[in-house]
Amino acid sequence: MTEETTLTETMLAEPLPPIRQWPALDLTGTDFDPVLAELMREGPVTRVQLPNGEGWAWLVTRHDDVRMVTNDPRFSREAVMAQPVTRLAPHFIPDRGAVGFLDPPDHTRLRRAVAAAFTAKGVERVREKARAMLDELVDELLQDGPPADLTSAVLSPFPIGVICELMGVPPGDRHTMHNWTQLILSSSHGKEVSEKAKREMSAYFSDLIALRENSTAEDVTSLLGAALGRGEVALEEAVGLAVLLQIGGEAVTNNSGQMFYLLLTRPDLLERLRGEPRIRPQAIDELLRYIPHRNAVGLSRIALEDVEIKGHRIRAGDAVYVSYLAANRDPDVFPAPETIDFSRSPNPHVSFGFGPHYCPGGQLARLESELLVNALLDRVPGLKLAVPPEQVPFRKGALIRGPEALPVTW
Repeated sequence: MTEETTLTETMLAEPLPPIRQWPALDLTGTDFDPVLAELMREGPVTRVQLPNGEGWAWLVTRHDDVRMVTNDPRFSREAVMAQPVTRLAPHFIPDRGAVGFLDPPDHTRLRRAVAAAFTAKGVERVREKARAMLDELVDELLQDGPPADLTSAVLSPFPIGVICELMGVPPGDRHTMHNWTQLILSSSHGKEVSEKAKREMSAYFSDLIALRENSTAEDVTSLLGAALGRGEVALEEAVGLAVLLQIGGEAVTNNSGQMFYLLLTRPDLLERLRGEPRIRPQAIDELLRYIPHRNAVGLSRIALEDVEIKGHRIRAGDAVYVSYLAANRDPDVFPAPETIDFSRSPNPHVSFGFGPHYCPGGQLARLESELLVNALLDRVPGLKLAVPPEQVPFRKGALIRGPEALPVTW
């Protein structure tokens, strides 16, 4: 290769965007991350460095590119296991074989084992029990009288009860399960505490799944036990999936906390939902699009070969993050994205992800949100914040955003 050719290639090569530092911000309310907003303005593909891990990663923020990356086999989750990718979490402790770090066909095989529990029919199976649990919690709330912390009274115990019901975790073990989840999801306790909680939860599910090898029940651990008995999944894989689903189920606490914080600080929206029950399912979808449910970004992918996105060459081995939060504010897909529009249609938001790793609990989360909105708006008609909005405490050092407490009165 001549010096002239090398020079020509260098001149033709696209300039790499600058690497932007993305600190771990403890954001409150439903404020959109100012760093992410800036990155979106810089272009559809940028480069970021997060507080932990090593190096830099590409960040993709436009709706069509996010859907492409998450659904393209050239971007691998499994390959992340071998690389110290820059990340938000101070500790990175994926279990070998965990479904979040598998690619098809292994990922497809493992998801298939529990698919029945998360279909519309499977989710409907727990609707009545979920409604009964919620009615009981609201009865207690009303009985105890105002003021109250809506998070500890309803928004925390309800999703725990529902996910444990779906998973097949006995009622007596639910408090322990909740404590483990809190320790795993927080970065403020340190790596050792999180690892210990994850090991204990894994050991618990290992025993529970192994006991259910010949089960014909429809809960998740029974389905995994039966798949294990048929030799379709390994115990290690089944346990990794159970842990992921259990933890994911509690994310509803934070999502619904933000949802009610938003409604209680926007009386116009709250009154509209009170007065027009028929629009609630569509309104919940719009709130799910709008609410920034996490801090920064989640799990990265590794490019397995060179891929071009919006004029930038992503090289084989590069780490790539997608931002679902940014995709949900793409003005080309969502006109006036900063506006909460309950009549928005279509609403192809990606709050539950996209592609093979689409959140299996999406239908369940929608069901829970719908039940919560119906119960609290219809049964507690005077519900309002008991403190000024700026005094509502939000979680610090958390990967999933949400209020620590939601003081209310009525």
